[in-house]
Amino acid sequence: MPMELRKRKAPAPPPAPAAKKPARAAKAASEAKEKVESKAAANGAANKQPAVGDTIALDGFGGEIETNDGTKTTLKALVEESKAGVVLFTYPKASTPGCTRQACLFRDAYDALTAASGLAIYGLSADSPKANTTFKEKQKLPYPLLCDPQATLIGAVGLRKAPKGTTRGVFVVDKAGRVLAAQAGSPEGTLKVVQEVVERLAGAGNGEGKAEAEQEGEKKKAEVGEAVEQAEKVEAEKGAEKPEQAAPGEEVKEKANGEKKEEKKEEEKKEEEKKEEK
Repeated sequence: MPMELRKRKAPAPPPAPAAKKPARAAKAASEAKEKVESKAAANGAANKQPAVGDTIALDGFGGEIETNDGTKTTLKALVEESKAGVVLFTYPKASTPGCTRQACLFRDAYDALTAASGLAIYGLSADSPKANTTFKEKQKLPYPLLCDPQATLIGAVGLRKAPKGTTRGVFVVDKAGRVLAAQAGSPEGTLKVVQEVVERLAGAGNGEGKAEAEQEGEKKKAEVGEAVEQAEKVEAEKGAEKPEQAAPGEEVKEKANGEKKEEKKEEEKKEEEKKEEK
């Protein structure tokens, strides 16, 4: 008996692809990337070093720090307490050879720098108050040392070293928040930068003093001129009140004429008398 062949059924067509939905994982990854980029940009802005000539907003700049004796303070408070502004020289670690040399250079030049400019000098590092106090006392430093363990101020002035550390440098700001110096450098280089700033300030002060002296001189000259003019006016008024007086020559002439008239009258009188006698 012949075998009966059965036909195979055609395979069912594949199901139509479902409509694509936004992948949550991809979206989350995109959002995470944006956050990282935003944070990196913020960190970059925070660590961007202010340039010379910039004016910074002192309110909140660099956050809160403390002096080596434990006093909480801010850059704004230090600037307000100063006569002309603040010098911050940064150093990586207290009591190390390079930092000791830098601190002692500023120690030896301290009187000359502050007396000539009115700037207040501070050392700045991420060291603890204890480490900085030991450093200050051992080296007999005449200025306070600022402790910034979180490197908020160090980062704000652009001298934070990634991932964690401090770049040696110097930052100078005046009372108005204008940046006078901002750069990294060697122990000797940081001192030289501050010396140049002090020289510029001294030169500007002499120029202002000269201008003030010239203005004062012009003012006094004007006052003297007014006084002379007033005196001449008073003399003129006095002269107008006095009766006119004849010149000495005129007086003599008038006297002579009067005498001649008297003589003539006498002669006429004598002539009349003679006529009467006749």
